[in-house]
Amino acid sequence: MSEKTPTNTNDRRPGKLFVVGIGPGGRLDRTIRAEESILASDVIVGYQRYLDLIADLCPGKDLISSGMTKEIERCRAAVDQARAGKTVSLVSSGDAGIYGMAGLALELLAGETPRIPVEIVPGVTSAAAAAARFGAPLMLDFACISLSDLLVPWEVIRSRLEAVAAADLVTAIYNPKSKKRSVQLEEAADIFRNHRPGSTPVGLGTAVGTAEEQIIITDLDSFLNHDINMRTVIIIGNNTSKIIDGFFVTPRGYQV
Repeated sequence: MSEKTPTNTNDRRPGKLFVVGIGPGGRLDRTIRAEESILASDVIVGYQRYLDLIADLCPGKDLISSGMTKEIERCRAAVDQARAGKTVSLVSSGDAGIYGMAGLALELLAGETPRIPVEIVPGVTSAAAAAARFGAPLMLDFACISLSDLLVPWEVIRSRLEAVAAADLVTAIYNPKSKKRSVQLEEAADIFRNHRPGSTPVGLGTAVGTAEEQIIITDLDSFLNHDINMRTVIIIGNNTSKIIDGFFVTPRGYQV
């Protein structure tokens, strides 16, 4: 009988890492590609709320979760599982490449040998999902800005707000307000009021696509009077935006 050749763990082939955008929350806003990637995975890694949103896709999967501000730990856990030969889905809400985990994953994998196969799976971003509920506010040029100053200094965020407000860009605001952070949104509102009339349409979409969804269309003078939190996406119109039959619309310029 021949001797069995010992396995060299250094020769183990890496698995694969999907970085998946699961959309804003509801099943109807998930893409087929996102669902197929998750179903093909052995391990699902994500913030617990996101795992709850895709629970129907997770039976039989190994789940790894952590809380907010633990993005680096989650990403490293996903990479480690892929290094060990597993097929892994690292999930983000909305689109994985828009305030999601795609960039961090690629940074952590830089120079990896052997190279772990990576596939970035796009998703419906929260701004697009909210815009569809409001009407058509993003028909022309627009900007997206996060008010969270955990990773970007507030001075930098403020300068960007000033620039897009002066440029008359429709603006989608992510992470507008938390229990510990409220003055930033008030300052942002003042910046836009300096450049746009108080009657400018503003849409507030909270928990879009979920059972807790709240959709409000208001204006620049009044939007701070409504409940706004970290799950709210705010879209501020430009000087051509208007309300048409209850819909928030930014005309593209067609002659109708």
